[in-house]
Amino acid sequence: MPIYEYRCESCGLKFSVVFWPPDRPEPRCRRCGSTRARRLISRVALLRGEEDRLDRLADEAAGLDEDDPRSVERWARRLGKEMGEELGEDFEQALAEAESEASREESAAEGS
Repeated sequence: MPIYEYRCESCGLKFSVVFWPPDRPEPRCRRCGSTRARRLISRVALLRGEEDRLDRLADEAAGLDEDDPRSVERWARRLGKEMGEELGEDFEQALAEAESEASREESAAEGS
């Protein structure tokens, strides 16, 4: 089911119209009621399978600097977000501690 986005030329509101082909969308601004609307180019959602997501994350991990805790922390967060998994409080706490330790090490190195 296509979703078209429009911008009202009268009041500037951005709005969406959902329709079922072969019907044609009839954009009408929900704020001012105008039918003068310009169609916008929208983002496209790409559906990927779990295997594709894991392959992409594995590729990112191949270039990961294991000596940089912040780099590992960012990758781990992306992994959890990408997989749609709750990492849990323990994992989040471990990431926060690693980030804090990296900040202390950077501060100590700058102070030397």
